[in-house]
Amino acid sequence: MMQPFRTEGDSMGQMQVPEDAYYGAQTARAVENFPISDLRFPRQFIRAMGLIKKHAAITNQALELLPPNISVAIQKAANEVIEGKLDDQFVLDIFQTGSGTSTNMNANEVLANRAIEILGGKRGDKSVHPNDHVNRGQSSNDVIPTAIHVAASESIVRQLIPALEELQKALAAKAAEFHEVLKIGRTHLQDATPIRLGQEFSGYAAQVQAGIERLRKLEGPLGELALGGTAVGTGLNTHPEFPRRTIEGIARETGLNLREAENHFAAQGAIDGCVEASGALKAVAVGLIKIAHDIRWLGSGPRCGLGEIKLPATQPGSSIMPGKVNPVMCEMVIQVGAQVIGNDATIAFSGTFGAFELNTMLPVTAYNLIQSIELLATASQVFSRRCISGLEANKEKCESMIEQSLAMCTALAPVIGYDAAAKIAKVAYQTGRTVREVAIESSGLDKAKIDRLLDPRTQTGPEKS
Repeated sequence: MMQPFRTEGDSMGQMQVPEDAYYGAQTARAVENFPISDLRFPRQFIRAMGLIKKHAAITNQALELLPPNISVAIQKAANEVIEGKLDDQFVLDIFQTGSGTSTNMNANEVLANRAIEILGGKRGDKSVHPNDHVNRGQSSNDVIPTAIHVAASESIVRQLIPALEELQKALAAKAAEFHEVLKIGRTHLQDATPIRLGQEFSGYAAQVQAGIERLRKLEGPLGELALGGTAVGTGLNTHPEFPRRTIEGIARETGLNLREAENHFAAQGAIDGCVEASGALKAVAVGLIKIAHDIRWLGSGPRCGLGEIKLPATQPGSSIMPGKVNPVMCEMVIQVGAQVIGNDATIAFSGTFGAFELNTMLPVTAYNLIQSIELLATASQVFSRRCISGLEANKEKCESMIEQSLAMCTALAPVIGYDAAAKIAKVAYQTGRTVREVAIESSGLDKAKIDRLLDPRTQTGPEKS
């Protein structure tokens, strides 16, 4: 059956629009022009667009720039966008005009036609106009960067930070649980001096906590919004009170610390805040890769590897080797980290395309930034629940290798000197004996003193009360 269409017009002429679509001619034109990928703006971005349009309508009504009935209808339609009820109407590809104008008009048309319907009119009759009413006092050039900042801020605060806090607590709990487990430390993947398994995990917990603190600092750059600059940052065609009032409304509804940009030319000509945010996300990703990679190594085996910890079995690991269980959660985190690092490269490159008064890489920046936040949030939560919380220490395996380490001679160096200690390590290696055995034979120290010096517990630092 042929799909029914209606005819709508824009400044370039007439377009056929699906009869049941809320979007209009400009969106339909962009659908034809940009059939590039299956990538679409994420939910958080669409929500942010709804928030902007809703509070713009509230402000414009208060400033007597919109009739109350039209403003209220736009607000009702915007609430549906905020709640995700109209997500299927946001149909445009990420790879489109660099300002995101097509997506701003997609939102304007959807809200206008839904508002028309709420008022009892017919979609496409322009009784609520996408430009004159929904986009009043705005430009794509200030709306899209504002939506990116709002979406990223809300996703970080509501999703990512809570997920990382959960992971940090799980790692800190394991640090306490594993405190009494002694093991050999490793530097350059070679044997080093003893360490507590709990100390290793305290380092992981601290890495995640540092990442959380970096993300909290993004409240500054991401909380600064471009709204009010309109086309080039001068604020042409908007009321002087519009940005402050609208941003205050968005801030109240979201609970975010938002404010108007101090300099609209910087806010629209550059995306430095997004680049900074992506850098912080990359730092979190790099930290998670290190943690996941360490845990993958520590759990290697289970019989022929390090095997110092036991990873929870989540699913079969091989299609050919029965009983094999792989560190799949660690590998998931590492792959997510790789994606975030790649996204950061895209965002950093996008930052270089701020030409004069507008950056023209906004859609791809929005997609990559929000994807990074969401991937890190989900991966952190899953990693915490399906891997970290179920880790067990293999105490016997950990402690069995300490005595074999040549780095045990480090504790002798302050007493007998570096060169003498190095000679003991060399003899131990050549003869296959332990440092303790060779030291008793050749160091000139009595056995009791050697045993005190080579007690691995005393080599892991002072006990904390």
